[in-house]
Amino acid sequence: MTIDRAPPEGRGRRIARMVLAAAYGLAGVAHLTRPGGFVAITPDWVPAPELVVALTGAAEIAGAAGLMLPPLRKAAGIGLALYALCVWPANFHHALSDIALGGVHLSWWYHGPRLALQPVIIWWALWASGTMNWPFQSDSSR
Repeated sequence: MTIDRAPPEGRGRRIARMVLAAAYGLAGVAHLTRPGGFVAITPDWVPAPELVVALTGAAEIAGAAGLMLPPLRKAAGIGLALYALCVWPANFHHALSDIALGGVHLSWWYHGPRLALQPVIIWWALWASGTMNWPFQSDSSR
């Protein structure tokens, strides 16, 4: 009889998960305590932007906490990956509409990498949560 167990977790994944949880936790707190900039970059088609920003802040904090709790880890990783995908339009809106935050217009040196790295953040949430192993080892070995 064989027992199907996940392979042992490496140090890199633990560090990646802690960094991601800290980043999402801080971002969530920022959404709740300083929502103005987030509301400003919310596309016009999003209803109730203040409420949406508050809910996204709560989602970030919940996802960060979930990453640190083994029973919730994979669900949190999937949730944060979907979250990163869903907020991508706000990042495009911010860049394409040249929305100033605090009177500062950010250049494409900021927006370009931010937009290009969103898929990396999506992957990071899935990998750090143990939802997938690609590209470091085949998922078929599990």
